[in-house]
Amino acid sequence: MTLTSGKIPTLEEFRTLLRKHDLKVTGQRLAVHEAMLELGHASADQVVEEIRRQGPVKVTVASVYNILTQLADLHIYGRRLSANSKMYFDVFAGKHLHLYDRENHRYRDIIDEELTELVMAHLRRHKFKGFTVEDIDIQYIARPTRRGRTT
Repeated sequence: MTLTSGKIPTLEEFRTLLRKHDLKVTGQRLAVHEAMLELGHASADQVVEEIRRQGPVKVTVASVYNILTQLADLHIYGRRLSANSKMYFDVFAGKHLHLYDRENHRYRDIIDEELTELVMAHLRRHKFKGFTVEDIDIQYIARPTRRGRTT
């Protein structure tokens, strides 16, 4: 199973991915994934808050950050560094763009296959001496309009 297909892994698929990467299926890892399914994009602090809200699993911010980092290193999750220098993780590791709300430090997925393919086609026609382009990461940086403000 690959996650570039644009599919967020269910809890059962997540268990399979852990075993595929020779990782134990632990209560903490499952709790992290359940929280990420709820949150979509989140920092370790936000995941800890969600886990504590959901139930009895005990976690620390450090252990959650380590789990999220490990999952991102394995390309099960994505990762994003926000304008406030905080690392956010993305449960959707498929190809997609992001809208970043610079005031509230929130991400929203944008699925625009046409734009992604246009950029990739453009990059395939250009050479960068000493580099091979593997992927693209496009992020729209925005601020809420009056109607979109959350405060």
